[in-house]
Amino acid sequence: AHVIARAPGRTFTELSAITAGVKDVRQVMEQAQRERDLYGRTTVLFLDEIHRFSKAQQDALLPAVENRLVVLVAATTENPSFSVISPLLSRSLMLTLRPLDDEAVGNLLDRAVESDRGLAGQFTLTEDARNFIVRIAGADARRSLTVLEAAAGIAAAQAEETGDEPISITESACAEASSETVLRYDRNGDQHYDVVSAFIKSIRGSDVDAALHYLARMIVAGEDPRFIARRVVISAAEDIGMADPQALPIAVAASTAVQNIGMPEGRIPLAEAVTYLAMAPKSNASYKALDAAIADVRNGLVGEVPNHLRDAHYPGAKQLGHGKGYMYAHDFPHGVAPQEQLPEVLRGKEYYTPTTNGLERTITERLETIRGILRGK
Repeated sequence: AHVIARAPGRTFTELSAITAGVKDVRQVMEQAQRERDLYGRTTVLFLDEIHRFSKAQQDALLPAVENRLVVLVAATTENPSFSVISPLLSRSLMLTLRPLDDEAVGNLLDRAVESDRGLAGQFTLTEDARNFIVRIAGADARRSLTVLEAAAGIAAAQAEETGDEPISITESACAEASSETVLRYDRNGDQHYDVVSAFIKSIRGSDVDAALHYLARMIVAGEDPRFIARRVVISAAEDIGMADPQALPIAVAASTAVQNIGMPEGRIPLAEAVTYLAMAPKSNASYKALDAAIADVRNGLVGEVPNHLRDAHYPGAKQLGHGKGYMYAHDFPHGVAPQEQLPEVLRGKEYYTPTTNGLERTITERLETIRGILRGK
């Protein structure tokens, strides 16, 4: 933003969405209009942490952006697709800053050890220590420098006792300086959706180790356990279904347990349910069958309910022919009557096509028998 503001005929102003409100935005707009009308200067407005602005506050920026009253340069640590209103986003050029790779973080550490602005060559960084910091930094440059500085302090204290020179920063000093890795996860942003997506797809893919890994990431990041439990219940019905009907009751039981006992103990039933679901046979035949039936209904394939299936209990129903010819299923072998249940327009339609996975292997054989009886074959 400063670089852009250095162009001729421009002036720079800055706001932070953490502390600014709609009143502050309007004041900037009024000042920008004065700069333009009196001096012919365009205001470059740098807005930090734009995701902290509410929808109303972001809406207040729109007229100035649309009328080119200001050149808006906004920064956010979240995915703008989730945190910036679409009218403002559509008028913007989005530039994504990618995480640093391991080589870049390593080079940064090397410079910090040698630079006068860093440790000024008074310390050496062992290869193991360098690799350790790179690994736990999580592509975060500031995190890597913080750990390096803290580890240097620990190494210096140890060197006072041993008298070693130059002072060597070891992996153990780095481990002592950093008790845990910073996990990059935002409950309202793209990391949230990416991890949840990977979690569900790992269960669907029967990779129990990957499923538990993503479950751990969500738990450590402080994800709402009720949200996790809901996704587990959906997965049980969507991806396992009739291949193992016990999956859904187990998932529902885990969800109920999480609500009753809370965290951290809630992780235990979640782990059991996720392990069971990942290892269970998979089938989406049930909900695909329903979606196909819904599509037919929406396309007008409904037809009249057959007379023999209509309610015959209210006065006058029998005179209308309701219930006439109905065959009571329990009076027939296998509990199946040779009788069509679908409306005439859908006669012979088959929605449910079971897989050969798990229980559905048995269901496939039974379904063929039932459909044969229903159609009088």
